Amino acid sequence: MAKVNFLDSDLTNSGSVLTPFQRRLLIKRLQTELRPEYQHRIEIMLLADQGYSQTQICNRLSCCHETARYWIAIARAGQAHLWNETQIGRPKTVNEFYLNRLKELVTHSPREYGYPFQRWTAQWLKKHLAKETSIEVTEQHINRLLRSMGLSTRPSKAESAQSPSNTPNEARIRIQDLSTGECSNPTASLHRVLIDSY
Repeated sequence: MAKVNFLDSDLTNSGSVLTPFQRRLLIKRLQTELRPEYQHRIEIMLLADQGYSQTQICNRLSCCHETARYWIAIARAGQAHLWNETQIGRPKTVNEFYLNRLKELVTHSPREYGYPFQRWTAQWLKKHLAKETSIEVTEQHINRLLRSMGLSTRPSKAESAQSPSNTPNEARIRIQDLSTGECSNPTASLHRVLIDSY
C-alpha cells in the first residue's frame, strides 16, 4: 500500500466534503506521530474530499467498507474534528478483572460501597461495573455470568429459611388494638405502634 501524500495536494481544489480549514487541520495532523487507525480515519476523510468513492478509498487504504462509510459520513456531517474521539476497535468485552470484580461485589453488601440497599440486583451490578470498568453488558448477561460462577443476586435457601423471629436483638414492630384494655395509658390514641426488642 503506497502512502498517500496529501501535502502535494492543492488545498484550494478541495472537494465538497471538508472546509479548507478542516482539510489543513487534518493534513497537519497526518504529519504527527499517529496510531495507524487514526491515520486511516484522516486519510479516508481527505480522500473522500478529493472525490474518491468509498470503493476506491477501500482499495487504496486496504480498509473495510464499514470503516470508510463511517468516516466519510462523519466528514460530510462537518464533524471531521472528531477523528480522535471515537474509540478504536470493538467495544470492550468482559475480561478476568471484570469477572473477579463481579464476584467480589456480589459476595459483599452494597452498603459497603455506599448504596442504601441490602441486596444487589443485576441492574445495580451492571451500573456499578460500567462505572468502574467502562464495560457495558446487559442485566441478562450479568445473571448468566453469576450463574456460571455458581452465584446469584437472589437470597440463598438458607437465608430465606431464616425467619425474622430467629434473629436475635432485632427490632420488631407490633401493632395492637388499644381498645382491648391492654394499654395502661387511657389517654393514648385508639391505635398505637409499639416497637419491641425480642
